Amino acid sequence: MAVPQEQTMNPRYRPLAHSALLALFAFAIAFAGASQARAQQAAASSAVSSGDKPYMIEWVYKVKWGSADEFWQIFKKYQIATLNREKELGYVTSYTVYRPGHHMGEDSRWEFRIVITYKNISSSVHGSEVEKQLFPDQATMKREENRRWELTEAHYDLPIHAIDPNGDGTE
Repeated sequence: MAVPQEQTMNPRYRPLAHSALLALFAFAIAFAGASQARAQQAAASSAVSSGDKPYMIEWVYKVKWGSADEFWQIFKKYQIATLNREKELGYVTSYTVYRPGHHMGEDSRWEFRIVITYKNISSSVHGSEVEKQLFPDQATMKREENRRWELTEAHYDLPIHAIDPNGDGTE
C-alpha cells in the first residue's frame, strides 16, 4: 500500500511548523492582552482624572409674577444655608447667585440663576444629608419647600462644562 505523498514530504518539519504556529498564536494572545490592559489602564486613568475635575451645575428658576421676594426668603433659608454648609465641608468650592438686570420676554424670563462649582461630581450628592443635619424639623422644611415650588413656574438644573476656547469645543 502506497503512502500518500503529503504524509511523506518533510515529516520532520511538521513538529517545527506546529511549534512555530503555537508560538505565533501565544504571541498574538499576549499582544491582545497587553493592548487590552493598556486600554483599561487608560480608561481608568481618564475616569479618575474626570472624577477629580470640578463639577459645575446651573440652577435656574422662573417664579410667578410678584412672588420673587417670598421665593427668595424660602430659598435662602434652605438652599443657600445648605450650599454654605456644603462649602464649609469642602463639597462646594464656590457658588454665585444671579438676578437679571432688566425685564425679559415671558418666554425667556428667569428670576434666579445659581451657578455652583462642586469639588467633583461625587461631591454633588450630599445636599439632602446636609439638609437633614441642618434642619431636623423635616416636616416644616418640606412644607416650606413645597410652598417655594408652588411659587416656581419653571426650573431646570443644567450641568455645565468649561471648554478650551481655542480647542475643538470639547472639555
